Amino acid sequence: MPSNSVLEQKKAIVADLVEKIKKAQSGVLVQYQGITVENDTQMRAAFRKAGIDYMVIKNTLIGRACDEVGYGEMKAQLNGMSAIAISYDDAVAPAKIAKEYADKVETFEIKGGFIDNGVVDAATVKALAEIPSKEVLIAKLLGSIQGPIRGFACAMQAIIDKNGAEAAAE
Repeated sequence: MPSNSVLEQKKAIVADLVEKIKKAQSGVLVQYQGITVENDTQMRAAFRKAGIDYMVIKNTLIGRACDEVGYGEMKAQLNGMSAIAISYDDAVAPAKIAKEYADKVETFEIKGGFIDNGVVDAATVKALAEIPSKEVLIAKLLGSIQGPIRGFACAMQAIIDKNGAEAAAE
């Protein structure tokens, strides 16, 4: 039977994870088995750069934290060697980075995750990873708004040029 100090450490880990999940916009659960040290270091750096907490935690502790936050369904995804990536600012960032490494490393796989206070499966996480970045979406929106205005301005300029050419010919 574990000692009281070990139990207290585990309770502290679960409490910390619960707080992180409650503050998070999204999280991705991955199986990190078989990833090389080099790829793991690069992936952790990418997560850190994006402001994402990436932690390797025992499945039982992740499961307890999920129960406390109301994500009990996520416990079905807890098998094998698990890690969790939690984002507080960008809901899509953990999915993008995890998918990048899942494509590189054959044994590294996305198991599922959570977003908008709900549990999602691996297919949903992969679909999230395909969404363009916020900046690209804003640029596309502005481009589509600017298109008709630009067309109108060009048509007006053509009328002005035509009238100016006719006036000069007279």
